[in-house]
Amino acid sequence: MHSLVISAPDRDLENALKNKVDRKTKPLGALGQLESLAVQIGLIQQTLTPQLQQPQMLVFAGDHGAAKAGVSAYPQEVTWQMVENFLAGGAAINVFSRQNGLALAVVDCGVAHDFGARDGLIAAKVAAGTANYLEEPAMSAAQCVQAMANGAAIVRELAAKGCNIVGFGEMGIGNTAAASLLTHLLSDAPLADCIGRGTGLDDAGLARKQGLLEKALARYQASGAANDPLSLLGEFGGFEIATMVGAMLAGAAAGMTLLIDGFIVSSAALVACRLQPALRDYCIFCHRSAEPGAQAQLQAMNAEPLIDLGLRLGEGTGAALAYPLVQAAVSFLNEMASFESAGVSDKQD
Repeated sequence: MHSLVISAPDRDLENALKNKVDRKTKPLGALGQLESLAVQIGLIQQTLTPQLQQPQMLVFAGDHGAAKAGVSAYPQEVTWQMVENFLAGGAAINVFSRQNGLALAVVDCGVAHDFGARDGLIAAKVAAGTANYLEEPAMSAAQCVQAMANGAAIVRELAAKGCNIVGFGEMGIGNTAAASLLTHLLSDAPLADCIGRGTGLDDAGLARKQGLLEKALARYQASGAANDPLSLLGEFGGFEIATMVGAMLAGAAAGMTLLIDGFIVSSAALVACRLQPALRDYCIFCHRSAEPGAQAQLQAMNAEPLIDLGLRLGEGTGAALAYPLVQAAVSFLNEMASFESAGVSDKQD
């Protein structure tokens, strides 16, 4: 799975796409970031007339062994309770997905709960939560590979059914801690700069979280383990993060557009980009998370997000909220008149 080779989109169309954008009835650059977004999607799809087909939101859920050590303000049981909320249609991601015409499914990557077969739930459980990375690697190498393979299979099935754009969300108590460790190790940003309040830690809780993550880092460094992206994913990632990595790799390989949500999803994207740098070209970074480590992630991937609303909810909410902007970029490229077709005089030299 991780040996999959992803090629950057062929850039032969780039000049034609830029020219099409520039000939629209507007001053050059007047649609700002929507213009580069339209070009990016055209390159991903290798066409001057891209289409968004069967847009799909996926919320990847998993539990973390380290959650019981106190890295979160909430108990671990909230993971499965929130999955139930997703399945009942009551969470923010349900509201925003419905509003914007996105199909939604929840992926059980490793929640410590038995849901049984349920509508809207994709069974991809590797185990009932990861091990506690304060004491040992979060997952074995085999578990990490299995989670990635599960994610790849899910996205390949979507692609086979005609989906060409997929949004990534997540749920897992403790997963901002895992994302902080991955971000620190893959971006070279200081660990303290990558740690935030997550679900709402107070000052004492934040200090405790930082101390626990420093302990986890020391355990890993003393072990002499490898520091390549795949090894780091196994050391600290959750099953939901590893499953997302596999899903992103398979999505890019299938020529899909990937809607990247906030801090936890971006930690998966950072792992995936370190494994396959060309994956970056398929990613639309939807929002600037309020988590402190998000800025290090964006800098590491040379990304400029579409919106900045102070969001830090996760679930894929930033991706769902940004989707209408993605639609707008494709729509203006396809539907807006050119100077020639509208009979509008162009700018004078």
